[in-house]
Amino acid sequence: MLLRRRVQLPQLDPFVERLRSTLAGRTPVRVERPEARRAAVALIVAARPGGASILFIKRRQRVGDPWSGQMALPGGFASALDASLEATARRETAEETGVVLGSDASLLGALDDVSPRTPYLPPIVVRPFAFLVKERAIAMPGPEVETAVWLPVGRLFSPRFRRPFRLELPGETREFPSIVIGDYTIWGLTERVLNQLEEMGVVRPDAG
Repeated sequence: MLLRRRVQLPQLDPFVERLRSTLAGRTPVRVERPEARRAAVALIVAARPGGASILFIKRRQRVGDPWSGQMALPGGFASALDASLEATARRETAEETGVVLGSDASLLGALDDVSPRTPYLPPIVVRPFAFLVKERAIAMPGPEVETAVWLPVGRLFSPRFRRPFRLELPGETREFPSIVIGDYTIWGLTERVLNQLEEMGVVRPDAG
């Protein structure tokens, strides 16, 4: 059961209000794959004057890591010591960014599980949890993270920053939707998590 703590925030923008109300009354879709490892990520929204923003990380280049060098939401695999997948998202966020999702962070709810659609990636099921914070904390990247950056919602969901991402696979070239903001390209599972917000009606013209 998800315990939601409400953070008192003045003058929330429409995107944040829609996210809060949508997740409060929604039952997330769960993916059942017994053979898959479980993981969780944190979609951390900072409400601030001028528009909300979301925290992302860029993973370091590492041999053997299929997500090496990619943009992602903070998160990772569940540990046997984690009380829940929510606890996994909180722990991994602290380890990867130094941002502690404590009493000043409001858990808004969980989004639908996502899982790779290609046999080239290991079987995992990722559960995204949405958190709301009062301000953008200064992130301190951990050993597995090259950089951590807050990106504005207005750009993340604007068609102006949408680009096709082409990936060379054995014997074929596949194209995926992506978001390109400066040097940062968001695609794959992370783009699919963000796309859920559009599908749920959280994102509208006045929010992006």
